Amino acid sequence: MTERLFEGADWDFHTLQRITDACEEVAKNDLGLDVYPNQIEVITAEQMLDAYSSVGMPLFYKHWSFGKQFAYHEASYRKGLMGLAYEIVINSSPCISYLMEENTATMQTLVIAHAAFGHNHFFKNNYLFKQWTDADGILDYLDFAKKYVTSCEERYGRTEVERTLDAAHALMSHGIDRYPGKKKLDLREEEKRAGRRRQHEEEVFNDLWRTVPKGASKTRSAISLERRRKLLGLPQENLLYFLEKSAPRLAPWQRELLRIVRHIAQYFYPQSQTKVMNEGTATYVHYRIMTKLHEQGRISDGNFLEFLGSHTNVVFQPEFDDRRFSGFNPYALGFAMMQDIERIVTRPEDEDREWFPDIAGKNDVMGVLRDVWANYRDESFIGQFLSPKLMRQLRMFHLHDDPEERAGIRVDAIHDERGFRRVRRELARQHDVGYIDANIEVVDVDLSGDRRLILHHHVIKGSQLNETDAKRVLQHLADLWTYDVSLIEVDAQDKVLREYVVSPRPIPAAVA
Repeated sequence: MTERLFEGADWDFHTLQRITDACEEVAKNDLGLDVYPNQIEVITAEQMLDAYSSVGMPLFYKHWSFGKQFAYHEASYRKGLMGLAYEIVINSSPCISYLMEENTATMQTLVIAHAAFGHNHFFKNNYLFKQWTDADGILDYLDFAKKYVTSCEERYGRTEVERTLDAAHALMSHGIDRYPGKKKLDLREEEKRAGRRRQHEEEVFNDLWRTVPKGASKTRSAISLERRRKLLGLPQENLLYFLEKSAPRLAPWQRELLRIVRHIAQYFYPQSQTKVMNEGTATYVHYRIMTKLHEQGRISDGNFLEFLGSHTNVVFQPEFDDRRFSGFNPYALGFAMMQDIERIVTRPEDEDREWFPDIAGKNDVMGVLRDVWANYRDESFIGQFLSPKLMRQLRMFHLHDDPEERAGIRVDAIHDERGFRRVRRELARQHDVGYIDANIEVVDVDLSGDRRLILHHHVIKGSQLNETDAKRVLQHLADLWTYDVSLIEVDAQDKVLREYVVSPRPIPAAVA
């Protein structure tokens, strides 16, 4: 008889080692997963709350916003208004998985299978993470960032450092490169290059701003528009990169802080595009591993029922008319699509052969899934693999709501061939960062006049910025630029819809 991994709910660190070894055996031999080395950390509820506040990253620098998040989550947890995650996993090499010490042995098995093997495989193999992140260097870089911020606080004062970080955090979502082309980051080398980079930036700064006419002349400069835009690298969608390189009055240490925030924002960029796939992959992997361990007799029927209870809660999806409905649960949608792909590969129907001729009846479930996990993101994954059968099962339909139309809300797509394609296309679009994130870029700087920074927001389907939020974020941008900033919202025909103009706040004497 196969020896059980554990009995009851209790566990110790030897038990965790046996569980990890058993999960690894199934993950590699049965599922063919390729993972980073694993590092398992057991933490308390308070440490989990602390991890929440710093977006799960170890060695993070200090900032007041993290303390604010900690206080909010702690109060909600103590009042019973929220629960805590069973685990947090870090995209690094080694892959760090934080487990709650309050978890039962069954739950520890579940989260090890979910995080240490499901998420781990996805982090290592998905093209977005391979393209945009440096798993080998992130921990060393976070250590450098933490020490650098601390040294700046000691030298320039905590208030001035927080002022720069506040502005950088406000612009964080617009401090990323969205398109490939630049060489892959090597975060291990960042600390070594920091000194040489600051010296070079000062030289570039002098060469650039020496061309600006002195005084407040409003006449056009001899510098042509084309040359000016080339000197400044315009248009530029990465606002933090532009400020780091071109803001006229930032000190070298402030530029380095912007660079640190920019690198961390870039590190998280793939996660925003793969929420459904990442969680769906991890959920599918933990389901397969737990089922296999039960079949092998390594966990009891009671432990497996405990797992199924937690698993069912994780993939619960309220109906559209349920008061709890707030969109699709990424765990539920991702897991359902992974299982549906398994069905199409092994037990296809005629409809499946028509819609998915490349994979229907292929009978290589893990080969197909590993290829999907490596080469797609949420938008393309949903657009390619959401099947009519699953759309019927989840009772999907599309509502059209245009405030400019008198007809009001109408059902725009139902369960027919045209409706299936429309539903799939619209759901995929809701996961397209190019569609849901504001498209804002720096387009020009008035070097010959008041040196105003000019940005454009390209409005899609009438979705303009919230006025209050736009002004607050622009204030941070103006403070870093130290001159006026103008944000112009334009439609597809370049018609101006709205313009915001913000002036910088006075620079404190300690900074000036």
